[in-house]
Amino acid sequence: MGPRSRVSVAKCQMLVTSFFVLLLGLFVATMAALTYFGAHFVVIGRASPEGTPYEAMHRWAFYAGISLAGLLTLGAVLSATATVREAGGLMAGGFLCFALVFCVLVQVALQRFRNPAQVEDAMLDTYDLVYDQAVKSPSSTGRQELLTIQDTFLCCGKSAPPSLLGSSDADLCQGKEAVKQDCLQGIRSFLRTHGRIVSTLTSVGLASMVYAMLLSSFLWCAIRSGRSLDRKGTYTLSPRARDWQPQEPSFFRRSQAGLAPHHLSEADALGDRLGLSGRPGGPQLLQDH
Repeated sequence: MGPRSRVSVAKCQMLVTSFFVLLLGLFVATMAALTYFGAHFVVIGRASPEGTPYEAMHRWAFYAGISLAGLLTLGAVLSATATVREAGGLMAGGFLCFALVFCVLVQVALQRFRNPAQVEDAMLDTYDLVYDQAVKSPSSTGRQELLTIQDTFLCCGKSAPPSLLGSSDADLCQGKEAVKQDCLQGIRSFLRTHGRIVSTLTSVGLASMVYAMLLSSFLWCAIRSGRSLDRKGTYTLSPRARDWQPQEPSFFRRSQAGLAPHHLSEADALGDRLGLSGRPGGPQLLQDH
């Protein structure tokens, strides 16, 4: 496979990868929106007091997801445009976007590996706080917040079954779904499902960024070296070609050389007849003294 064939294959792969990265950015933006505006996270966020770790993580996750989605979309658009137009600057911009996304995803993966239960602990701590307030003060607003959380997660109370709870605790457990699981189990189950989706997107994103960076760097080198398939740039003449003057065909040069003496002799003969010849020794006009 020659250099041009390799560049052609790389161009096709870059276009397909750009489309896939664009879809990945859409999924990341959707996941960030669900994390911030989803019912399960909203009810916990409303019940969480200001300044708690959950509130900070909730806001950080949304901003990080939107930023990643924007970088993915920008990188996909720049790389696809650079592939079609064979623009080295746009390809370098796409590579930079992919590199930034790769660094952010590595940071997210390391954070989840070091402390995988950070988000889960923050949500459970918030639920414990709201539950304790609702049990101690049944007439407070915390009771309504607790009922909203339980209705959203379809759970009730903590690990003790409703039959063993006190009167104030048993009033909080209503409905068929509330009997099936406690809220600690329901919150853990929901967060594990959410975490698996985030881990899948992170893994796919890391692999896609590595592949996109390799393709973009290869195509950038190909564009810089002039090995692209369809060169549509400007062409410059060499100094020797710039000084070259077009010449007439030899037939016309011979014809003009043969006609020049003939025209000159006819002009001389007409001058001799009229006495106007200016040649030395020829007749001249009489002048009055």
